[in-house]
Amino acid sequence: MLQQTQVVTVTEYYQRWMKRWPTVQDLAQASCEEVREMWAGLGYYRRAERLWEGACKVVNELKGEIPRTASKLTSELPGVGQYTAGAIASIAFGQVQLNGASHVCVSAAGLPSVSL
Repeated sequence: MLQQTQVVTVTEYYQRWMKRWPTVQDLAQASCEEVREMWAGLGYYRRAERLWEGACKVVNELKGEIPRTASKLTSELPGVGQYTAGAIASIAFGQVQLNGASHVCVSAAGLPSVSL
């Protein structure tokens, strides 16, 4: 939601989203149309569709298990690129990831980033 959208705009959307679909399983049970309606006003609607498609794949094909590495995230979930996969792996799973675009290592532990 935050890609190219200000935090002040996203906050209300995010709170409504999380209230309606607090888990990946809840999101996977929604219809694509419901997801688009909830996203309305944020733009970049394909992101909402990909998020929903990813939730459906996690629940229906991956036994509810979100891939835990950047390489598996990019290969197994629709619409997840290297940057997003690196962020997810770092923040959610504590893996230090090299972001090829900025050449910075990020850590979920909140440690200072290291430029390479």
